[in-house]
This record gives sequence, structure tokens and C-alpha cells, in this order.
Amino acid sequence: MTRLFCLGDSYTVGEGVAPDEAWPARVAAALSAGGVDVAPPTVVAQTGWTTKDLAAALDAAPPEAADAVTLLIGVNDQYRRPDADAYRARFTTLLARAAALAGGPQTGGPQTGRAERVVVVSIPDWGRTPHGAAPPEDADVPVRTPAEIGREVDAFNAAARAEAEAAGARWVDVTALSREQGALVAADGLHPNGAAYDAWAERIAPAVRAALGA
Repeated sequence: MTRLFCLGDSYTVGEGVAPDEAWPARVAAALSAGGVDVAPPTVVAQTGWTTKDLAAALDAAPPEAADAVTLLIGVNDQYRRPDADAYRARFTTLLARAAALAGGPQTGGPQTGRAERVVVVSIPDWGRTPHGAAPPEDADVPVRTPAEIGREVDAFNAAARAEAEAAGARWVDVTALSREQGALVAADGLHPNGAAYDAWAERIAPAVRAALGA
């Protein structure tokens, strides 16, 4: 049976929606409908996690190898400290760990892993949501306009995309889609609702299918 690991934060957990409405479950359902014998996704993610938190969780409980791995992480790094260069370094390390989980190293050695079986999903633009227009609740978090948030998200995504493509991982852009979905949010006014995640899954599922065929 095909194993899919989904690494990330609240967007991977599906904060504010039922588990079967989150995009990992929707992707698995699409794969199953397409004839792939896939187990329920293993989700290693929690609301509020940064790249450091995800790395710590993988250290504390290293998962077994999977057939494909998705990685969506960084929004909380950007929210707390918009330093794209620091994020890039931590993201690169996590990308290598995701590649190592995705079937182990190839003949080329542990440096390459199985990056072609990793699907990196872009950070959505939360500045377009109702919550994004409100002042931050944490006094240590800088106040930013929705336009400033968007520019920071773009910088973080540019860093992640460059590293993903250099490693040979697959990149799925949901950022532009999220900017069209600003009103499609859960009760918290921030996280996507089920309808929004349906649209995400339509973009992510083909990339995961391609990764499984790599």
C-alpha cells in the first residue's frame, strides 16, 4: 500500500475544518479514485509550527520511509520574523530530510535522496484573509499591511522554490489561488475552509501522483 507523509503546520493539519476536509485527505481520496492503493496520509504537523518545530518533531519521533512526502512549512517563520534568508537555510535542511524519508537514498548517494518524490507546496498569502487585515495579537510580531505580508510571502516562496527546484523536488503553487480565495475561510477568519482545500487538492494531487511514479 502506498504511503504518503505530509509535513507542515496548520495548513497541513487543516485547522478549522474536519480531518476529511483538509487537503492531505482530499489528495489521498483523489489518488484512490484514480486507482492508487493509498493508505490514509501520515500527517506530521501542528498549528503554529515553524521550521524549527517541525525539525524538532522529526528528531523526537523519526517516521519510517514513505513513498512520497509533501512539505508545506514557513508561514509561522514569516509571521514571527520575516527573514527569508534564515528561513531558506532551515527549509533546505527540512527538504533534505523529506527527500531522505521519500524512499531513502538513490544510487547517487545520500546527498540526493529521493527529492523527485517530494512535493513542496507554497505558503498561501494569509494577508488576503479577514485575519490578515487585523493587528497581530502578539506584541512581538511586527505590524504589517496585507500588501507587506504578500511581499514577504513571495520572498519566502521564492527561497523555497529555488531550493526545491535545485534539489529536483516538485513545486506546487497555491499562493495565487489563495489570493483568489480570501473569503473562503474557516470560522477563525484565517485558515482555508473545505471548499478552498478542495481547490488546493486539485493542484497538489497530480504532483503527488507524478512523484509516486518517479
